[in-house]
Amino acid sequence: MVRYGPLEPDDEIIVGPCLMTVRRARGADLDSLGVDLPGDMSAKVHESGHVVHGHEVDSTPSAVPTAKVAGRGAGGVHAEGVSGRPDMPACVSQVQPTAGSATTADTASAFLPSPSAAASSALQIRPDAALRRRLHAALLDGLDPRRRDVTGMSDERLRAEALVLMHDIVAAVDDLPPGLDREGLCHAVVDEAVGLGVLEALLQDPGVSEIMVNRHDEIYVERQGRLMRDAACFSSEQAVLGVIERIVSPLGRRIDESSPMVDARLPDGSRVHAIVAPVALRGACLTIRKFPLRRPAMADLVAGASLDGWMARFLESCVRQRTNILIAGGTGSGKTTLLNVLAGAIPEAERIVTIEDAAELRLAHSHLVSLEARPPNQEGNGQISIRELVRNALRMRPDRIVVGECRGAEAFDMLAAMNTGHEGSMTTLHANTPRDALARLETMILMAGMDLPLQAIREHIAASIDLIIQQSRLPGGQRCITSIVEVCGLESGTVQLQELFAYRPAGQGGVFQGCGLMPVFMESWRQRGIEVQPEWFTQQSASPKAGHAC
Repeated sequence: MVRYGPLEPDDEIIVGPCLMTVRRARGADLDSLGVDLPGDMSAKVHESGHVVHGHEVDSTPSAVPTAKVAGRGAGGVHAEGVSGRPDMPACVSQVQPTAGSATTADTASAFLPSPSAAASSALQIRPDAALRRRLHAALLDGLDPRRRDVTGMSDERLRAEALVLMHDIVAAVDDLPPGLDREGLCHAVVDEAVGLGVLEALLQDPGVSEIMVNRHDEIYVERQGRLMRDAACFSSEQAVLGVIERIVSPLGRRIDESSPMVDARLPDGSRVHAIVAPVALRGACLTIRKFPLRRPAMADLVAGASLDGWMARFLESCVRQRTNILIAGGTGSGKTTLLNVLAGAIPEAERIVTIEDAAELRLAHSHLVSLEARPPNQEGNGQISIRELVRNALRMRPDRIVVGECRGAEAFDMLAAMNTGHEGSMTTLHANTPRDALARLETMILMAGMDLPLQAIREHIAASIDLIIQQSRLPGGQRCITSIVEVCGLESGTVQLQELFAYRPAGQGGVFQGCGLMPVFMESWRQRGIEVQPEWFTQQSASPKAGHAC
C-alpha cells in the first residue's frame, strides 16, 4: 500500500493467503493517532474522501480506509467486521480460516501495516523533497513525454515550455509553505525533470572542480583540492537515474542492470562516470570531473605552483622538438590537464590525432582529428577499442598521436607508433613513480598477447619513451609535478632513468629544483642548432604551502 497508493474503493490486495478488498469508511478519526497532517494532504482528502498511508500521504481527520478481508481456499467466505482495538481507527480485522490457517481476527490484523506506523514513516520525509516529487510528477504528466515526441525539440525550447507549465502548476497549489521561493522551486523542479537537477548549479560554480553523488541525498564536491559535503540533494533515486540517462543517451551509450557502469562526457567536455544497481548497493552513483571553462595554459600551471618556470620552459621545448612523453600519476593528480597543456605547445602546422575513452582533450589546433572509443552494445557487439583506434590512426598520416590514457594492450601499439616515425607523441597512465610506470608498461604489453621475452619488451620501451613526467597530488590537495626523468636506455637488463627535475618537500611547502644533469637527447638538439640552456637544470624555486591547490 505504501508503494502503490493511493488506494481506491474496490481495490484488491493479496497478502499471503488473504484477499483484502478496500472500501471507504466514515467516522474514523486520525486525531487518536496524534498526527497533524499538512494542509495540502488534508485538502486532497476533502476531494477524494479517503486516506492513504504512504510516502505521499493524502489524509484527513474524517476518513480512513477499511478493508474487507477474504480468506482464499477451501470454504473461504467474506467476513466483515470492525476491530475492537482502542488504539486504532475503525478498520477491518476479521478473516475466515483456510485449511491449516489460524482462525483469530488478530492473525488477519498481523498482515496489515499499522496505520500509525505508516503515517509516522511518511511524516519523516522532508517536506521539501516530498513537495518536489509531487510537482515533478505533475510536470511530467503535463509534458506527457510518453505520448508526445519531444526528441526533436531543442533543450532551450523544452526547458522554456516546462518552466511555463511549472509556473501554472505551482500557481494552482494553494497550500505552499509561506515565504517559499516559488521561482526557485519552479527552476529546481524543471532542472530535475528535463536537465541535470541540483547538478546544474554545481556545474556552473567555478569553485567546484569535481562532483560526487554517492546516493540521491548525499553529494560531495571538491573545492580547492579539498572534499566537502554539499547541502544540495536530489528528490529521489529516480531523479538521479533520470539525470544519468539524459547524460548518456545522446552519446549512444546505455546504463541498466545488465550494463550498470558507463563512462561519458557532458557537452562542455566534463568527464562523467556513473554506476547503478545492482552494483551500486546504496543507490546510483555519479562522478563528474568538470572541464575548465577556459583552456589551461602553461602559465596557469606555473601560477598554480604545479611546476616552476624553468621546468615549464624545458617541457615546452621538449614538445616542440618532438620528444616522446609519458605522464604518470594517480587518480585526480592532474595528468589529463598537463597532457592538454603540453599538447597545446605542438606547432600549429602539424597534424594531430587524439584518441580517448571519453573525449576530454581540448586543443585549439586547426589540423586536428579527435577519435573516441565506443563500448559494446546490448548484444555485446560494436565495440571499438583504443587499440583499434591507435592502429587506424597510423594510417591517417599523423605527425603526432596523443592517447588520453593507456590502460591495456594499446600500450604496445602506442610505443610502436612512437618508435616508427611518429616522434613527439604523448600519453598518460596510472602509476605512483616513474619506475612503476615502466613496470605497468611491461604488463600492458604482455596483455597485448605478444609472445615477447621481457628483455625485448624493455628494449622496446627504452627505445620509445624519452621522458617520464610524474604528476602527484600532495596531502594538502596541491597538484604538482614531483619528478621529471629521462629514459637513458637499457643496461644489464634494466631500463636506466636519470632524474632531471624534482619537487622536494620543505617545511609546510616545498622546492622545485634542477638536479644538475642535462638529458642525453639534448645533444641532438645542439646538432640541429637548437639553443640549449644549461641553467634550466641547476635552478631551484620555492613552492607555496602544500595546502594550496593548483
